[in-house]
Amino acid sequence: MEQIQIIDSKKHVGETVTIGAWVANKRSSGKIAFLQLRDGTAFFQGVVVKSEVPEEVFQMAKNLSQETSILVTGEIREDSRSNFGYEIGITNIEVVSESHDYPITPKEHGTDFLMDHRHLWLRSSRQHAVMQIRNEIIRATYEFFNNNQFVKIDPPILTGSAPEGTTDLFETNYFDQKAYLSQSGQLYMEAAAMAFGKVFSFGPTFRAEKSKTRRHLIEFWMIEPEMAFTHQEESLEVQEQYVAFLVQSVLDNCEYALDVLERDKEVLKTYTKLPFPRITYDDAIELLKKNGFDDIEWGDDFGSPHETFIANSFEQPVFILNYPKAIKPFYMKPHPTREDVVICADMIAPEGYGEIIGGSERATDYDFLLEQIKNHGLDEKEYSWYLDLRKYGSVPHSGFGLGLERTVTWISGIDHVREAIPFPRLLNRIYP
Repeated sequence: MEQIQIIDSKKHVGETVTIGAWVANKRSSGKIAFLQLRDGTAFFQGVVVKSEVPEEVFQMAKNLSQETSILVTGEIREDSRSNFGYEIGITNIEVVSESHDYPITPKEHGTDFLMDHRHLWLRSSRQHAVMQIRNEIIRATYEFFNNNQFVKIDPPILTGSAPEGTTDLFETNYFDQKAYLSQSGQLYMEAAAMAFGKVFSFGPTFRAEKSKTRRHLIEFWMIEPEMAFTHQEESLEVQEQYVAFLVQSVLDNCEYALDVLERDKEVLKTYTKLPFPRITYDDAIELLKKNGFDDIEWGDDFGSPHETFIANSFEQPVFILNYPKAIKPFYMKPHPTREDVVICADMIAPEGYGEIIGGSERATDYDFLLEQIKNHGLDEKEYSWYLDLRKYGSVPHSGFGLGLERTVTWISGIDHVREAIPFPRLLNRIYP
């Protein structure tokens, strides 16, 4: 008898199969026991009818405890009432391992309790759905960049310098010298772009920010493409094509997960229409001031309420262009006609999810970069290799970084970024 996964049950309608699963929940109605089962691929229902099975099987079904692992045997049939669309009419149950006093019950639990039990909370249907969407975004990322002839390059996690400045760094000892956990792989990707043309990295980054907002993690994953012979406008086109591709891939391949999360698929479809709107930083400040935001002045960075209002003004992801030079990192290319802004853009997601991409055209002038490094109080020796890139065949180049967890949060429609990563690292949390 074939053992299958739940996700493949539609291929076996009318067949008798065996499935290895856990009991997520159960209920009985007189002579019928209903088991909500999960096997890691999906959740679906098992039905045990007393008159159709030996008495010991029916009693076992009624007495199974939450998260007991079992092998169930029965016939797959269609069930239009369930999210998944199929169920199994169980004829036999074999207990693999019993579970006793499972701490996460179907009742409501507080966030701290659930985070303390994150290793178990991942088993729940909503968390499972979010992780399925995260997995699809990762898969689609590789597809997009491979299809567009990007080469995957892995930057180091331990670095001797800081691309985003020396604040918010995790410092560690590297034998007899200081090292830092990477804030970004960007500088190394610039070096790689000079060797391979179009590259991308996908890895963990670390920010020691003392922030407790629903958008911030201490450890998160970034996708960072870098492109030689590419100006900012061309980079913006790649960015919007990439984001639209991710949304479409989730729509195509995660329908079940989106249904579990009750995500509006029609709204998501509007995020695949290109081009995305663009607005300058200057115009964004003016827009905010006209609408009662008296707490913002030219030169300030945007906070969550500002980004939310700007995004909701367009109902699509929106690029904010050309931020003030003073609030952006040292490596951004200066604007050709203005001293006070740089050639950069942030992509702000709709529905209050904030910035998901930051990018820019990179400065190519050696003397300008050296001056910027000094002005930012950085050690020139630590960046000598980066300056070399401007000495030996420098070319116009642009790149960006997309935050995976913020993107998962937005596409999933969930409330907090902590649910978008399997084991979140927060300001006061490093367990489990």
